[in-house]
Amino acid sequence: MHSVYKKDLSFEEFSMYCLSKVNDKDREVVESLLSTLQSATIDEQLIGDVLTTLRNKKLAYDLALVSLDVSEGRSSVDKIFSTFDAFEQKREIEQVEFVSGDLNELYNDAVKTTGLRWRLTTLNRMLGSLRKGDFGFIFARPESGKTTFLASEITHFAGQLTAESGPILWFNNEEQGSKVMLRCIQASLGISQAELFSNINQHQTTFDSLGGQHIKIFDSANIHRRQVEQLCKELKPALVVFDQIDKIKGFTDDREDLRLGAIYIWSRELAKTYCPVIGVCQADASGEGKRWLTMENVANAKTAKQAEADWILGIGKTHDTALEYVRHFHLSKNKLSGDADTEPEMRHGKADVLIQPLIARYKDMEF
Repeated sequence: MHSVYKKDLSFEEFSMYCLSKVNDKDREVVESLLSTLQSATIDEQLIGDVLTTLRNKKLAYDLALVSLDVSEGRSSVDKIFSTFDAFEQKREIEQVEFVSGDLNELYNDAVKTTGLRWRLTTLNRMLGSLRKGDFGFIFARPESGKTTFLASEITHFAGQLTAESGPILWFNNEEQGSKVMLRCIQASLGISQAELFSNINQHQTTFDSLGGQHIKIFDSANIHRRQVEQLCKELKPALVVFDQIDKIKGFTDDREDLRLGAIYIWSRELAKTYCPVIGVCQADASGEGKRWLTMENVANAKTAKQAEADWILGIGKTHDTALEYVRHFHLSKNKLSGDADTEPEMRHGKADVLIQPLIARYKDMEF
């Protein structure tokens, strides 16, 4: 009826429509039903439950049709996911929530809520704590120390979590996951691999006591958005990390920039729903040997990635052999509120730091 008339019908219009579709024999019964319906007390919760059931049945019907097409080779599996995505997007539109104007709530969200502090004093001065809703990414050329940076900082974050905190979910689709975990243990303890293996049991105990049990690395070359969403829903993480974010599956578009833009929009929504999100991506060839990377050096994107992030940190590396262990931070975008020790002049600042590959850590140069 709604699709025919293209509007919501009044009860009188609904009654006239119903009566126009029945014969004289059934008319009295229908009139009685309409009268009962008009005088009935409507339970708002019941209405919601009925509508939810009907929507779910419609989704199940649509998925069944698509699944049949997939099984008979008329469509790809991605069509199943896109059908579900369309359903989710429509539901999200229907569930609009307005932002609170309560100043106490805004203060708690922006300032009072405890965030995750960085290991590097440089980053605390530049960015401040990471809180729920914050999404940003680091980028650099290959072999510049991106994963070492993550290991150094994520292990420091882990030590700030409590027994009641959710885990740090590290979605790894780059190098072998066991190597990443090994670097995390080194970074947490601040020791070399040789030292680590010299007393395995003791170092395992120390790692766990420093929050190591909070770090969960999901290792797969084909990480799909559905896996991420399911784990976030089940585990309620304290932090999500994507290395590399551009390789997350489940986003399709004829244009690569639009596909990547969709990934970054989705990551931003994850941050709003669950916890801070950190992504890792590459710098393009224009950033090779460059000291200070800018947003223009982000690979495969002019604005799609950059527009969705709250903060963007470029890690530069030059070809100067005298600076082999020096990395150059440039915070080219920063919308975070910061902490008491965050310095306004550093909000889009530049700073040199040291990389310590033998112990998988970064170190401040100035402090």
